Amino acid sequence: MISLVDWLSSLFVFLIGLAAAGILVLFIIDRTQTKDAVRHNYPVIGRLRYLFTELGEFFRQYFFAMDREEMPFNRAQRDWVYRASKGESNTVAFGSTRSLEPIGTPIFVNCPWPTLDEDAVSAAPMLIGPNCPTPYAAPSIFNVSAMSYGALSAPAVRALSKGAQLAGCWMNTGEGGLSPFHLEGGCDVVFQIGTAKYGVRDQEGNLSDAKLREVASHDQVRMFELKLSQGAKPGKGGILPAEKVSEEIAEIRGIKPHEASISPNRHPEIDSVDDLLDMVAHIREVTGKPVGLKAVIGAYGWVDELFEAIKTRGIDSAPDFFTVDGGDGGTGAAPMPLIDNVGLTLREALPMLVDLRNKHGLKDRIPIIASGKLVTPGEVAWALCAGADFINSARGFMFALGCIQAMKCNKNTCPTGITTHDARLQRGLDPADKSVRVANFVKDMRKEVGIIAHSCGVREPRGLRRYHVRMVCADGRSRSLDELYPSIAA
Repeated sequence: MISLVDWLSSLFVFLIGLAAAGILVLFIIDRTQTKDAVRHNYPVIGRLRYLFTELGEFFRQYFFAMDREEMPFNRAQRDWVYRASKGESNTVAFGSTRSLEPIGTPIFVNCPWPTLDEDAVSAAPMLIGPNCPTPYAAPSIFNVSAMSYGALSAPAVRALSKGAQLAGCWMNTGEGGLSPFHLEGGCDVVFQIGTAKYGVRDQEGNLSDAKLREVASHDQVRMFELKLSQGAKPGKGGILPAEKVSEEIAEIRGIKPHEASISPNRHPEIDSVDDLLDMVAHIREVTGKPVGLKAVIGAYGWVDELFEAIKTRGIDSAPDFFTVDGGDGGTGAAPMPLIDNVGLTLREALPMLVDLRNKHGLKDRIPIIASGKLVTPGEVAWALCAGADFINSARGFMFALGCIQAMKCNKNTCPTGITTHDARLQRGLDPADKSVRVANFVKDMRKEVGIIAHSCGVREPRGLRRYHVRMVCADGRSRSLDELYPSIAA
């Protein structure tokens, strides 16, 4: 009878032999192939290079990067969202880890007589589209930005929908159409019309009035947003890989399943500001609801022309809101040259758009929604100072859902179940639990933006002005945002 020790010894020898045989096979494969010089010259060992490259991003995040070093979002930003979404205290001790010296750092100017707690108020609802048959009294300054069902998983959309309802904010569908999961939670919905017209297109891909009416028939759909471009890929349409285009998603979008969903890089029927205003007017007439624009600002002469055309046509021809996205925005999939190089950042684009609108006397007609890397109270408060009326966030809400910035959104392998349609990975995302975190995130954001506003001596967040924040400049001194971008009276 073989003893346990002898059996284990035999097993060990077998495994060693198996490993040696495997290494020998890899050695022969690497030495004989000619596609990879490193593996050819350094068989087997050369393979470690790819392993270390793959693991490097995780080691940097957890062991080597400082709290304020990572891109696109650092650990301090993510941790604030995590704590807020869990309902935990966001107080810190000993001092800030943020350096106030880098160029562009905002510094809010506190008032010697800050607003007393009993005098502080929340931002009041703002009416959008007052001349529409069905205007919208938007209750929240902070809302869920455009993320489509397809880019996000069904559990993620369900959690966002219910969380938005609990927090009293709107949720933008993104360009992927209206799914049952958007409506399930009972929140207000902004339906985005992308360049492919997903969800409201006919068989030829043209805008369908019948489908527009069908979408507008849902009371929860409060507004429509005509997307011209988005921050991560201006000049390029949406990209949903074939492995994420399920039968259900294809049905909702009106396309073929299991084929990559590639949107046109612009609306083919819109060639001028007049065409754009005609489209806005048509959608508004068909749906009876407010219709706005979403765009990244690069060239800005067209914006001036747009506002001039509105003055010529009459103020009722104006879009009911304008969402400006920063060129540093995010997405599930985009070409790196566009992500890295195209489109103005929100820091430059937002004050510019606000000033162009105000120059043409349209401040009371066109609310401006700011979108782009705004995930903490300081960033949101800066946008309000610059002139935004509302703030949208996408990746902030992904963090509230549990996103760990694994950067796998386009791979269908998201480890947190947020951007994957793999049922096994989705099981880790419980919509009931995550919806509460989404609501907590919104509520804590509004509360802490209010804290900044009250410190500056105003009663509510929309009372913030450009003179309430200073920006660190190249000479090391800070200057008022009002000095860098002088406000233009409406």
